[in-house]
Amino acid sequence: MNIRHRLACAAALAALMPATGWAQDFPSRPIRYLVPYGPGSIGDITARTVGQRLSESMAQPIIVDNRPSAGLIVASVAVAKAEPDGYTLLHTGNGAALTVSMFNSLPYDIVKDFAHVSTLGFFDMAVLASSDTRFASLADALAQARAHPGKLDIGTLNIGSTQYLAVELFKTMTGIRAQTVPYKTSPAGLAALRGGEVQLMFESVGAVIGQVRSGAVKALAVTSGKRSPLLPGVPTVAESGVPGYHAASWASLAAPARTPPAIIERLNREVTTALASTEVARRLLDVGVEARASTPRQATELMASEIEKWRVVIERAGIQKQ
Repeated sequence: MNIRHRLACAAALAALMPATGWAQDFPSRPIRYLVPYGPGSIGDITARTVGQRLSESMAQPIIVDNRPSAGLIVASVAVAKAEPDGYTLLHTGNGAALTVSMFNSLPYDIVKDFAHVSTLGFFDMAVLASSDTRFASLADALAQARAHPGKLDIGTLNIGSTQYLAVELFKTMTGIRAQTVPYKTSPAGLAALRGGEVQLMFESVGAVIGQVRSGAVKALAVTSGKRSPLLPGVPTVAESGVPGYHAASWASLAAPARTPPAIIERLNREVTTALASTEVARRLLDVGVEARASTPRQATELMASEIEKWRVVIERAGIQKQ
């Protein structure tokens, strides 16, 4: 080996040493975890539950920083612009996928400007009816809607929410004519359902499980691809006569793009181990979240596919961009 070749090898090794050192020492100080939702929300509870376990396993504080804003933009921008060293993370998920098609432009690309670490969990929605409903099943509601076009009213949360878009997808796939009635809060929508203002409502299982179990409302179906562990006796929408229907909220963890692969791999291992914990899985299930990790590639592909799926739904629904 001549001297020139030795110098070239030494230079290449020196260039790699900083990234390697980061990975070996990571984390050596607290990690900031930005959450684009307010305290007490399902997103916040998910982040704090996972963050606490990561803090224990990595022996460094995970500081949850709540930064709610329209379109989840404030937290996302902060992480996209942060140093790509693994010390600033973002709680993201399907809300970010929806935002892409809900806004005319964004100051970042949610796929390209982030290194997606892993999914954290998935939470189903339920199709609800009042406790005294005449519908024995979702198939009955569909039959009624087809027999009397435009007479079925379906309650949901605000325009552009996952719940709202799940209703629009349902209408598109079934071909029914029905009114989508948005409410500002879940309690307002449930009150309307019980009072007969709407005949169905789409809402997160975790937000309504207490009322379903008490008999205040009835769950006719769940919107995910498989039955909810919280409502194992309730069929999916697909099982109820709408094959291929699937709509669920999900959460994931991301870091700034260009974060060293070794750090992303370390974070992915830690998240996977945390979500496999019986305690963490139970705490998440208590709020309706099914803990589920993924590879970084799977998390990235999920984000990209969900952007395209909901883009079509949003365009067909004619929702005005912000």
